[in-house]
Amino acid sequence: MLRIAITPHEICPAEAAVITAILDAGWDYVHLRHPAASLRDMRNLVEEIPQRHHRRLKLHGHFDLLCDFNLGGVHLNRRCPEIPAYFNGEVSRSCHTIDEVRLYAPSCRYVTLSPIFPSISKQGYIGTLGHDDLIALPAGKVVALGGITPDRIGMIADYPFVGYAVLGYLWADGVTPGNITERLDAFAPTK
Repeated sequence: MLRIAITPHEICPAEAAVITAILDAGWDYVHLRHPAASLRDMRNLVEEIPQRHHRRLKLHGHFDLLCDFNLGGVHLNRRCPEIPAYFNGEVSRSCHTIDEVRLYAPSCRYVTLSPIFPSISKQGYIGTLGHDDLIALPAGKVVALGGITPDRIGMIADYPFVGYAVLGYLWADGVTPGNITERLDAFAPTK
């Protein structure tokens, strides 16, 4: 399964070190979200992350950075719904309904579908998708997002998700380079 971390709204202290730890732990991608950050702040963040990890970073905005860094792709959303004209790399997209999945999944590497469970980072944001909706998802195209915790991975595996994306569980309550490993270890497969 793909394992994706999504950054919170604001850039966190020591975020580059946390992102590096996530990618060093073998997670597939980190999505750099930060809608309120300036282009300079985002550039500084990317520059602080070791270059060996840049191909595993996806942008949710600030697409001009693609001209200066060899990044892993773009993630389209309601705020930034169009692929930049100069970009021909990997594309993923946020979806919130089954109709959006049907529309966008064929042209994307993957789409995220949320919320699957009640969100940790957005209070009151709960899912309305039922068993019949989830069982009919296209195999190999949809990443579960929203309320993802280690104890819910088994439930995700019951559906045709290609992976999961985590925001709230990883970043809540002051994540640091010192405590991120414990949070990541909670997602490690049991032997």
